[in-house]
Amino acid sequence: MRDLGFTLFDTPIGVCGIVWSAHGVAGVQLPETDERATRARVTRRFGQAKEASPPAPVQHAINGIVALVSGEPRDLSDVIIDNEGVPEFNVRVYAIARTIPPGKTLTYGEIAERLGDKLLAREVGQALGQNPCPIIMPCHRVLAAGGKTGGFSASGGVVTKLRLLTLEGAQPNGPTLFDRLPLEARRRS
Repeated sequence: MRDLGFTLFDTPIGVCGIVWSAHGVAGVQLPETDERATRARVTRRFGQAKEASPPAPVQHAINGIVALVSGEPRDLSDVIIDNEGVPEFNVRVYAIARTIPPGKTLTYGEIAERLGDKLLAREVGQALGQNPCPIIMPCHRVLAAGGKTGGFSASGGVVTKLRLLTLEGAQPNGPTLFDRLPLEARRRS
């Protein structure tokens, strides 16, 4: 069993959590309804993690996450990830997702093609739904075909995904007259 630490930190979108081992970042928790709920989610996902002050590389990751969700374009590809227990297919999907710069997007199918088989789009979506480190491994930058949003497993679902894309200035279908307006999910009646 590996030793894990975690800490919570404030961001403009709410209190996030980050979990680490000696080998890198093992998990990121996007905000829940409040700090207590975020802490509870972290401890459910990583029961053996102990709350602690983050080491310098993890603090670097925290700073990058805070900057990114504050609207600053940040490249987090230098953050070291601990992939222990992550299926090899998922690791390959996350590696491709980490190449997508802020403000840009790919589709599930495009990632599948880069993996060598465009028929793997559904499996790509499933892998992204299991992403242990959202923001650092930017699954929110991956969309369904035809500019549709696809899913998002974090609290808030697709609304959170669109909010993150808006913060990054992403325009999935190309520039429009309304580029500076926030993206919105259609409300279901």
